[in-house]
Amino acid sequence: MHQVRDIVMDEDGGEPDCLGLVINDVSERFDAEDRFEAMFHANPAPALILRVADQRYVLVNQGFLDLSGYGRDQIVGKTLFDFDFLADVERKPFVKTQVAAGETIPQLEAELPRAGGETTLVILAGQPIEVANQDCLLFTFADLEPRRRAEHALKASERHFASVFAMAPVAMVVTEVEGQIFEINAAFRTLTGYDDEAVAGRVADDLQLWNDAAQRQELEAEIAARSGFRNRDVQLLHKTGATIDCLVSAEQISVDGTPCVLWLYQDISARRRGELALVEAIDAVMKDANWLSRSIMDKLATLRNPRSQTQAPAPAVELSKREREVLDLICQDMDDAAIAERLELSRNTVRNHVARLYAKIGVNRRSAAIVWAHERGVGA
Repeated sequence: MHQVRDIVMDEDGGEPDCLGLVINDVSERFDAEDRFEAMFHANPAPALILRVADQRYVLVNQGFLDLSGYGRDQIVGKTLFDFDFLADVERKPFVKTQVAAGETIPQLEAELPRAGGETTLVILAGQPIEVANQDCLLFTFADLEPRRRAEHALKASERHFASVFAMAPVAMVVTEVEGQIFEINAAFRTLTGYDDEAVAGRVADDLQLWNDAAQRQELEAEIAARSGFRNRDVQLLHKTGATIDCLVSAEQISVDGTPCVLWLYQDISARRRGELALVEAIDAVMKDANWLSRSIMDKLATLRNPRSQTQAPAPAVELSKREREVLDLICQDMDDAAIAERLELSRNTVRNHVARLYAKIGVNRRSAAIVWAHERGVGA
């Protein structure tokens, strides 16, 4: 591949005497341009080349066609006026000036128009190059649309969390990792009596919110080690100083990219008062509870200390004094006649007591009644 230049020479100003030819071998340059064009089309990164003189597109690669949705013929040969990918670019006047001068364009965000009419968010940059002895600008593009969709999804998720947080009937608190209170919901304000101004930026110790600060520190250590916990029995202190029995759970979360901890407090004070009232009622009625088995008494005791409770207490069956006497004699292998003689009752009365006893304990024969009684420590 050669480049030829010529000059006509004459000695007397008349007819040409000589023709001078200057022949340069430019094969390497053309080979380099061919290699550049091949590499340009093979590069998956979206790119196009704009000639500075007339602002026409001279080359476009497949990566840009895939990104924009256009065909090659719809871009190559067209001017910047026909396909203005700089219409929605940052600092547009500055960019237009740089294009006209063929100068470098730094990385900027832009909305790239697509063939379907929509746009996609990109980062573009321009670099001066020479193609076929012509000043051009090489534009490269990075697709930011996946990032934008992820950001929109994150914002939607955060808006959903904020709505659930504000409307939840369970008291919730968001704290920073160091323990400063970041946000509380309406249920927490109702539970503790504190408002947003009273808690913002403060820690639990400042408010004396926990009845047992050592327990809170243990739970905070568990959050650091395991990222959270579930349903721990704690006591909070109301603004007035009254204690509140709660089940608390916590989980590490991220709010606007900041590591935080979400605390949930479920008020179980009413349930706890009901449990204790039940225990006191049973204690009052069953003062002579020596017929109860040790296991039942242990289960009643766990109601007073729910942190050590491992299972729910078995339902108790209330027997009259006469029914307990009849059951005890049945366990001594006495028939109705013997029981009637021992208790100085008629046989019909004994049969009635036995029938009511069977109905209460859910059996229908003597052997089952004896087993039921032995399991509960009644009888021999």
